[in-house]
Amino acid sequence: MLSGMTDFIDVLVPRGGRSLVERVQKEARVPVIGHLEGNCHVYVDGDADADMAREIVLNAKLRRTGVCGAAETVLFDRGWSGTAAIVRALLDAGCEVRGDEAVQRLDKRVTVATEQDWYTEYLDKIIAARVVDGVDAAVEHIARYGSAHTESIVTRNAAAADRFLANVDSAIVLHNASTQFADGGEFGMGAEIGISTDKFHARGPVGVEQLTSYKYVVRGSGQVRP
Repeated sequence: MLSGMTDFIDVLVPRGGRSLVERVQKEARVPVIGHLEGNCHVYVDGDADADMAREIVLNAKLRRTGVCGAAETVLFDRGWSGTAAIVRALLDAGCEVRGDEAVQRLDKRVTVATEQDWYTEYLDKIIAARVVDGVDAAVEHIARYGSAHTESIVTRNAAAADRFLANVDSAIVLHNASTQFADGGEFGMGAEIGISTDKFHARGPVGVEQLTSYKYVVRGSGQVRP
């Protein structure tokens, strides 16, 4: 396959399903920039504006369910009062909600979330939902189950936002914005080849600049190093 043409190919950016990316990463003899999945999260903080949170969660999940930036899990602060309204809005929009015990109590239409649901990239009108004890618990959940792709916090609390943005180790982190902004075009990079969850060389949206390597040209006049 093309990954064996090391004289002609410097790097591969596989774009497609999980099986394709896994095979390229396994067989390639050149560096690979790629991501296997986008298990993205929205955390609704205790200081979130209710209307903003509703719009962001519904957009993050339902605008386009098949893109890698679609939210697959929503986390709610235990002290926030608007959780039930968002859960109902998701269900009324035709989205299946798989929740923990706290979320199940809010609406009889919520089904039971299994351990596997927290890891799952649905790419469908399905979302996992959990109640957590604040920012640190949200960060901990994302670190355990996420794919280091894109995560968002909804809050009016600047300190909570800064804590989330600093401690979530993902390619893209957002404050008061939908995860569906995870796109090279939206970032002003032009055509996007993919979104990398790797940390080496390129991370996040990958465009032409992110694929460009450097050559250093040094001009001297006889200098030597002592």
